[in-house]
Amino acid sequence: MRRVEQVMGTAVSLHLADPLPQPQLARLADEVFAWLHEVDRRFSTYKEDSEVNRVHRGELDPAAGSADLRKVLDACAELWRTTDGYFDAYATGRLDPSGYVKGWSVQVASDRLVAAGAGNHCLNAGGDVRVRGRPAAGEEWRVGIRHPWEALAVCWVISGTDLAVATSGTYERGYHVIDPYRGEPATVLRSVTVVGPDLGLADAYATAALAMGRAGLDWLAALDGYESGVVTEDGEAYRSPGLPVAR
Repeated sequence: MRRVEQVMGTAVSLHLADPLPQPQLARLADEVFAWLHEVDRRFSTYKEDSEVNRVHRGELDPAAGSADLRKVLDACAELWRTTDGYFDAYATGRLDPSGYVKGWSVQVASDRLVAAGAGNHCLNAGGDVRVRGRPAAGEEWRVGIRHPWEALAVCWVISGTDLAVATSGTYERGYHVIDPYRGEPATVLRSVTVVGPDLGLADAYATAALAMGRAGLDWLAALDGYESGVVTEDGEAYRSPGLPVAR
């Protein structure tokens, strides 16, 4: 089964590859998108009544928010520590955990699918991708990483059976990632892709490395369990030796 919906300001596609009855597949897809819409209602900075906006306005004490809100804010605080402050949910001057939330929500949805017996699937939320199992017997999932200047081309194709792939870049939304130490947009790196076991962390790591600029190359190289591919604004490309590029 394949389904695409607009959620969190982007197109989200789901491919369920298990040979389950169609009604079961439809129910699982419904649950995935219901969860993602719920996350959007709670965490969107564009919805006036979201929990994130209510916290920002001082109307909601984070401790009184939902369990998911508290979990996300705790994760963002830990990421701030582990990225030397470059992943900062307040970098724009207001609470905005978007650099973690999308990847985290897709990871949760994927984990729920596995628990429900749908261990072969691909869930892609605007370039944050979680693949599990196989699309068909003997095949691996292939995830194209968009070329940062040529919209119809790819710079790498990632291949595997259990991967979280997150990309942060400047080619679609402009210089939207803020270097929290300078208080200015990060402009040195054009695209950062991080691949590993957890999509929430991969998403946040990609955002943090983009904010770091060239220092992000060394920081990514030292990450345990995560591989990376980076394209700079001046056209240089780097990838870690373990990046699972399709042969």
